[in-house]
Amino acid sequence: MDKRVLLMKSTNPMISRIDHVSLAVKDFRKARDFFEKIFGAVTGVGAKENALKYFWNIFSLGDLSRLEIMEPTSDGSFLDNFLSTKKDGGVHHMTLETPDIQKFKNHLEDHGIRYFGYAEIGDIWKELFIHPRDAFGVLIQVAQMSDPNDYLPDSVKHQHGKRWSVEKTEDGVTLTLAHPGGGTMRFDMRPEEIDELIDDLKNAI
Repeated sequence: MDKRVLLMKSTNPMISRIDHVSLAVKDFRKARDFFEKIFGAVTGVGAKENALKYFWNIFSLGDLSRLEIMEPTSDGSFLDNFLSTKKDGGVHHMTLETPDIQKFKNHLEDHGIRYFGYAEIGDIWKELFIHPRDAFGVLIQVAQMSDPNDYLPDSVKHQHGKRWSVEKTEDGVTLTLAHPGGGTMRFDMRPEEIDELIDDLKNAI
């Protein structure tokens, strides 16, 4: 029987995961309705950024996947040039989470990789960007955030005091684990798998 992998450690500890993929669109409501009705996306945190003249909103899909949808709020938005060549919109950038953005900056400098737009919002959010010409055509945002759960709807967050919960089902249990990247991971487990997991945990102590 194949064992289920519950947690995986990144081979590169400077990057924790892909936090989200960001779409820039001309009609936010149309895009939101599409991803909510067709893919079951759950609306999270959103905000209007007056300086850059755009609105952004984070959505959750499934256990751990995230999507951001951005829309210009007026003429002169930083998205205008990007959207000028798109019918309805397109993938604007992807965001990678790092636990230590200073360490990652040093890593880029050591390897001669250029970055721009470094900014900090206290300890809540720190970011930098790698231009598409230096990243095989993809704009990459690298961000350090205080708590990824801050951007998620309550229905997606782990609501229990412990980092796990167990719910009995007809065929066994559902084991839910709080993920360090925000949100949860759920595993439906049969009785024999539960016994094997208990044995593995005991043997690991």
